[in-house]
Amino acid sequence: MAGQAPRVFPSPRELGPALAGLVAQRAADAAERFALGLSGGSLVELLARELPAALAAAPPAAPWLLALCDERLVPPGHPDSTGGAYEAQLLPRLPTPPPRMLAPRPGLRPAAAAADYAEQLHQAFPGQAVPVFDLLVLGVGPDGHTCSLFPDHPLLQEDEKIVAAITDSPKPPPERVTLTLPVLNAARMVVFVATGEGKAAVVKRILEGDEENPLPAARVRPGSGQLCWFLDEAAAKELTIPLDKHPG
Repeated sequence: MAGQAPRVFPSPRELGPALAGLVAQRAADAAERFALGLSGGSLVELLARELPAALAAAPPAAPWLLALCDERLVPPGHPDSTGGAYEAQLLPRLPTPPPRMLAPRPGLRPAAAAADYAEQLHQAFPGQAVPVFDLLVLGVGPDGHTCSLFPDHPLLQEDEKIVAAITDSPKPPPERVTLTLPVLNAARMVVFVATGEGKAAVVKRILEGDEENPLPAARVRPGSGQLCWFLDEAAAKELTIPLDKHPG
């Protein structure tokens, strides 16, 4: 395993403030701009609950650019919309001026949505063939997927596009747009968050396995950045590697 020893907390209640504190600290350290990429799912509620207080304690000096690591191609008001969830739950609670937020445009077909989102990113990261985020906060599914990169899917081999469309996601809805591995591995820091006993087996495979065909999350290895895992005790219960345990 590359990167730091996984940080393990008694429960999500303790993990949340620590993760928010890390985001706030990275933002405070940014000189001209803080570029943050976020996944959805349970991370939306966690960050909406914890990040405002962390930012109040460590106010960011630089403006923020917030981008989605993947998105389901559904209308913004749909319960499955990651962008809609962040706009409703997190953005109104952040200090002003609010972050600039990049997201796939609703209403486009998958290939067009991916191309449009790639163009948004190229404009936001001028001069960078592959955007370099200051921080990516990612989740991991019980099958080892991250963003909308799924096990044994051809998109795992994509090395030219920075954004790709997927029309056959094994997890509904089937049509999505996702950042590709070259972008994930170009970040200055990547943090995976996994909680619950249901993630224990896959976390062990990712962090301790040595598979010929690694799971998608195990393929995230930032070339010159840092890799960190935030786990609760339930998700870490099967690990035998050294752990960075944090008290409750």
